[in-house]
Amino acid sequence: MADNLPTEFDVVIIGTGLPESILAAACSRSGQRVLHVDSRSYYGGNWASFSFSGLLSWLKECQENSDSKEETAAAWQDLIHETEEAIALCRKAETIQHTEVFCYASQNAEDSVHEIGALQKDASSVSDTLTEPLHSAEMPEERQSDITSNEIPVEQTPRSDSKVSLEESDTEESLDKEKYCGEKTCVHPVSDGDMVENKPTVEDSTSQPKRNTITYPQMVKESRGFNIDLVSKLLYSQGSLIDLLIKSNVSRYAEFKNVTRILAFREGKVEQVPCSRADVFNSKELTMIEKRMLMKFLTFCLDYEQHPDEYQDFQQCLFSEYLKTKKLTPNLRHFILHSIAMTSDSSCTLDGLKATKNFLQCLGRYGNTPFLFPLYGQGEIPQCFCRMCAVFGGIYCLRHKIQCLVVDKESGRCKAVIDHFGQRINANYFIVEDSYLSKETCSTVQYKQISRAVLITDQSILKTDSDQQISILIVPPVEPGACSVRVTELCSSTMTCIKGTYLVHLSCESSKTAREDLESVVKKLFTPFAETEVDEEELRKPRLLWALYFNMRDSSGVSRSSYCGLPCNVYVCSGPDSGLGSEHAVKLAETVFQEIFPSEEFCPPPPNPEDIIFDGDDKQPDVPGTSTVTVAKLESPEEGENLESPLQN
Repeated sequence: MADNLPTEFDVVIIGTGLPESILAAACSRSGQRVLHVDSRSYYGGNWASFSFSGLLSWLKECQENSDSKEETAAAWQDLIHETEEAIALCRKAETIQHTEVFCYASQNAEDSVHEIGALQKDASSVSDTLTEPLHSAEMPEERQSDITSNEIPVEQTPRSDSKVSLEESDTEESLDKEKYCGEKTCVHPVSDGDMVENKPTVEDSTSQPKRNTITYPQMVKESRGFNIDLVSKLLYSQGSLIDLLIKSNVSRYAEFKNVTRILAFREGKVEQVPCSRADVFNSKELTMIEKRMLMKFLTFCLDYEQHPDEYQDFQQCLFSEYLKTKKLTPNLRHFILHSIAMTSDSSCTLDGLKATKNFLQCLGRYGNTPFLFPLYGQGEIPQCFCRMCAVFGGIYCLRHKIQCLVVDKESGRCKAVIDHFGQRINANYFIVEDSYLSKETCSTVQYKQISRAVLITDQSILKTDSDQQISILIVPPVEPGACSVRVTELCSSTMTCIKGTYLVHLSCESSKTAREDLESVVKKLFTPFAETEVDEEELRKPRLLWALYFNMRDSSGVSRSSYCGLPCNVYVCSGPDSGLGSEHAVKLAETVFQEIFPSEEFCPPPPNPEDIIFDGDDKQPDVPGTSTVTVAKLESPEEGENLESPLQN
């Protein structure tokens, strides 16, 4: 039972986000006794993925956190000795703000009433068998309870990556009125009468596209067909996270798909950007002269360090100004700046050249674009590392709150934590996710914010012969000094949305609330929901079925010295950053690990089963599992030879 945990560990890790999960795997792999806890009922923290109903439950929880008052002091203060002092941890995470939900899909009163009552029921209605796939935030009550076994309740069954196609219907989808309720999270049911009023009248025409009819009750009913990420990221095929997944053999726990196309938004239209040499010369958007100019510049970027005379006079200039000196056309400059380098207008020349080179180096490893996306969402990646930690003996407890850190006054080091059962757990090192630190500890910290939007739409922003496209689009800012908006569109074959829908993520650095930052881009790409008269151009746009806006705290730029009163053996992990990749999380995890265990290798490959030496014996025991060392389901040498096999093109 979780109220009777072992009292001695080498490392206690609080929070199950990506950097904490990587650290847990690395520490456990190096032979350390690891306790990994999270006060939430799901893995991943702000890196998690949710079903549709699970996401609504998460929104309700965020609202309760913002409305609730601080709890009274707990009894743990009586457990602190005279030679000790305590650092209280935060009871309610405050990393999510300004949540706003809008429902545009058709619905009726009966279905909306049923949905509101089903928010919390859905998570507890999942089968209790281990063979049932479990997704973040959808764990059943029995298995969400405090866990002390060396196995974690993540998905066990093989998943099929079958291709699915969208079914189209002649029935036109209605547009609903927007009903907004300030900063509070709410779902707005719309009456049938309202929908009839706003339904556009369009004459039958063979040129009009067929539209899918997806209703809100259908999305709730097929809730588990969605896996909605809180953070919008992709994996660079030559990035540090992919390299770590392959090196540690954690890649066997996940499957990936290629991002199939990179898009650009120019002059009010969405276009596909040519990436590979073949794409460049097959492109109809570029003239023959532009194709040669583009290939010449990209060839230079691959080894720009060898030609410093080409750029050293422009090192302090903006990358956009440097592109003008290369006599590139406006069309090419736009493609390079926003779709290849993916930098802002304020980026310097060296940063732009470095980003362009990184993009080009990632091409061709797994497909025609540099990016991969994990099936079932980004929330799978932290769970994969948690599984590795559990395989090597780590102990996991969800919904397990740590109330305080216990610090020895004489040495100034943290010696233990006290959980919500009042149990004291001793350890040598402590790793804490930033959101668990109290306001007093973070009193001098200045946080940035990320503006996020999650949309469910009925068709792709750029239709092609294939309806199973995974796309990334950078929408440049309209006003100088503003941030670009990154748009990622996922199809149903990524297992993140149901057939007949697309899941669209928007993300940028915050300047205002998420809705204020992103709504203008949403209106450019999707049909406005409140217009009673819709012209032919608007009908070609995808239609919004559902939308969520929220701001997420970005603690990636906070230095350790900014936190007040932390002992030297307490390390802080940040939440998600605003970047496209996860390089910051990997670098942070490796840096912290090397500080704690400088002589240990970071996440080495797992050993072959025949090389494992069990404690108390020179040879492997006849009955696996009877030794004090826990080894679970290590692959055979033949299975371990091809480490890259799960990474599908």
